[in-house]
Amino acid sequence: MHATLDELIAATPEILAAPKDQGEISMLCLRPAYNERRFVDQIDVTPEEGIPGDRWTTRPWLTLPDGSGHPGIQICILSKRVLDLVWRDRETTPHPGDTFIVEMDLSEGNLPEGQLLQAGSAVLRVSEVFNDGCVKWKARYGAAAKDWVNLPEYRSARLRGILCSVVSPGRIQNGEFLIKK
Repeated sequence: MHATLDELIAATPEILAAPKDQGEISMLCLRPAYNERRFVDQIDVTPEEGIPGDRWTTRPWLTLPDGSGHPGIQICILSKRVLDLVWRDRETTPHPGDTFIVEMDLSEGNLPEGQLLQAGSAVLRVSEVFNDGCVKWKARYGAAAKDWVNLPEYRSARLRGILCSVVSPGRIQNGEFLIKK
């Protein structure tokens, strides 16, 4: 059963109370193809390829005029508190496919566009691209979850997570911390 809009709205203050300066990284996920998830202990990232082997290089959902992947969508990060709230049926409902999950406040007020983040030995930059949740988010976690992340009063909370580009190459491992720079 999906969370109701009332449940989601009631949980929002707790989500925004997540740590501000750093948060533990978990559930590293590669997406080699649509609807395919591979959970790993570490990933390497580069400004040129994002995550080598991830579908960003071959089938990005947002492209530049030349058809290449928009760098602002190389890395997708979702709040652990949001994931725990919406992903109730972990046996039959797929993981949303975000690059990793973090216990951190991802709001615009805490992580404005352009904010640099240390993730393991890599440096990421918060993108200007807003993550409004795709049709799969709605299908997997319910219409209320899709509506919630797009309510005007919650858009700045970035409840569907943040999108980032890779500034400096490096390795990210489960258990490391995402740190504001």
